[in-house]
Amino acid sequence: MISFFRNKQDKRLRHDAENWLRLADKVYHYRRDLISEHDLNRLTQASLDLREHLKPKQPDHNKVKLALDRLEGVIRQVGGSYYPKSAVAENIEVLLVAAILAIGIRTYFIQPFKIPTNSMKPTYYGMTAEVFGNPSEEPGMVRTVARKALFGASRVAVDAAASGVCYIPFDRIHRGGFDFRHVPDRNWIVFPTVKKEYSIIVDNRAHHFRVPADFQVEEIYREVFFPEYETLTEAIQDRFQNGRYHEIDDGRLLIETDREVSGGERILAFDILTGDQLFVDRISYHFVRPHVGESIVFRTGEIEGLGGNDDDADSYYIKRMVGAPGDRLEIREPVLYRNDEPINTRPVFEDIHERKGKYGGYIATGLLGNGAVVEVPERKYFALGDNSGNSLDSRNFGFVPEHSIVGRPVFIYYPFTSRWGRAR
Repeated sequence: MISFFRNKQDKRLRHDAENWLRLADKVYHYRRDLISEHDLNRLTQASLDLREHLKPKQPDHNKVKLALDRLEGVIRQVGGSYYPKSAVAENIEVLLVAAILAIGIRTYFIQPFKIPTNSMKPTYYGMTAEVFGNPSEEPGMVRTVARKALFGASRVAVDAAASGVCYIPFDRIHRGGFDFRHVPDRNWIVFPTVKKEYSIIVDNRAHHFRVPADFQVEEIYREVFFPEYETLTEAIQDRFQNGRYHEIDDGRLLIETDREVSGGERILAFDILTGDQLFVDRISYHFVRPHVGESIVFRTGEIEGLGGNDDDADSYYIKRMVGAPGDRLEIREPVLYRNDEPINTRPVFEDIHERKGKYGGYIATGLLGNGAVVEVPERKYFALGDNSGNSLDSRNFGFVPEHSIVGRPVFIYYPFTSRWGRAR
């Protein structure tokens, strides 16, 4: 038993001594031009003495301890910022090392990525909304906090400051849709961002609300203001045909709705649920090429149809890679053909072709319009969204360069929905 404790003490003492000797070497090499020759000799001699006492297989504890104390005393006098360290300096150093490691891992191994749109729905979800018909349907405080934690839900609510019919600004010429403006804002109170600000007009008063720049309000407007129509397009066309709008200026209109509110009444309320957040494997494609059927994340900066080489237009997209170099592709709705055969490299293709669940099949448009056949050139890939009817993809912007591909999604880590887990 005595021998056991002695061996343990020997190891601990040797470990402490080696740490001090490494610190002494660090001070010597980094501060030798700032230390006087006398102090430099003291530091060197104290280090040599400690090394000498450590040489025996079972060193004399008392002599080693005295040598450690002498070396610590010298280092305390000549160590500068290396010793003794303040708590602030140590914390800053730890944070810097952690930041460097995080940046390295993100750049070369695993990168977090947030799905911005619903072009891959229902495989991956972008931001979606849950509309509340009246205040009694809105979650209370406890549920609101829980929904925030589990689903990243954020509430948007607009109350009427006056009574009257609701009108919605519409830009017929420039935007071809509901009018909004980009405004500076902040996420988590701290981080600057840009959001879209929409308006609802009641009794000539504008009621504003803001949503993330990637969020689409069209389905919310249909559900709240035009619930009797299957699509928003039908509702807008009906307003135009029946003159239920007012011209403002320069192509901007006010579209009349069927919703009339009283002062203080809730005009609309909804929760924005965050898009799927996942980890992207950035290392695999350095060694192997993407396989047909895999979801891929790629940068858009060098894709001509998405802004070319404009750095400001560079962003990340996620789509499913359906064509590799040499493949011939064609859409015969709702089926995608690869080399004259229905594509079948992943089970999800069967779901899309058969329009199972929320999958709507492939839509022939753009480069893959009716009867069009596309051959994928060398070092290029063809990528389509699973939500073909609502996807900006290679049918619109063309081929994805090989060097623009960042990686493949591997795991959905948030929000905690039924999709949480391994990426498809």
